[in-house]
Amino acid sequence: MTAEGGGFDTLAGAGHQAVPASTVPAGIRTVPPRSATATRLVLIRHGEAVCNVSGVCGGPIGCGGLTGFGRQQVGALRDRLMITGELAGAGALYASVLPRAIETAELVASVLAGADSDGRRGPSLSIETDCLLCELHPGEADGLTWAEFTERFGDLDWDADPDRPIAPGGESWRGFVNRVAGALDTIVARHVGELVVIACHAGVIEASLLAKMPVAGGLAGARMQLRTQHASMTTWEIEGGRWRLLGYNDAAHALGPG
Repeated sequence: MTAEGGGFDTLAGAGHQAVPASTVPAGIRTVPPRSATATRLVLIRHGEAVCNVSGVCGGPIGCGGLTGFGRQQVGALRDRLMITGELAGAGALYASVLPRAIETAELVASVLAGADSDGRRGPSLSIETDCLLCELHPGEADGLTWAEFTERFGDLDWDADPDRPIAPGGESWRGFVNRVAGALDTIVARHVGELVVIACHAGVIEASLLAKMPVAGGLAGARMQLRTQHASMTTWEIEGGRWRLLGYNDAAHALGPG
């Protein structure tokens, strides 16, 4: 299809012979030009964790780190990143304080460093841990099985009441989403124009989508109930306070060699 007959594919810059994006009026452009000064934020969900398979509420007490399969999942991501170099040259690596996130960060740290002119990578990035990047704080529910949780605290429905804490000393869904939004804003302000990688949790990723996309009620307790895969990547581009989602739930490495 020629540029003259390309419709919205042409406006989006589809195809190697599409008209340059700079010639399309900004107000109707569907794919904006890349920016060299934007911050890129890549959220990696941890691999399968012990608490995921044991049915335990995995806060600081209940988190038993990654399973063997979880380490394989993150290892597949690391191998992909080694080959593609898509996250090489990252300026910072963060993780929540929970063992499953820290282990995930440790497994990918070596492939995030940039390479010199001879292709030799620099030292692995150091990991900065931050409790604000944790999954929802469970309070007294930490370490309980979900059967024990229900027996002790009853049924909980955040779709009906997003302000109810999960348990005494724990967070509500609304409070969690707003906590994550603030933490991500702080990191972006700290790393303007850089590539930042964060090893975190499915809830953190969903919270980022609720807080940073035009989702009705995103900061007021709405939920998406997404199926974010273990060891998947979700990528944001941020410039001038505007958050642009570039990719969600990227786990192509889980498919194995093509």
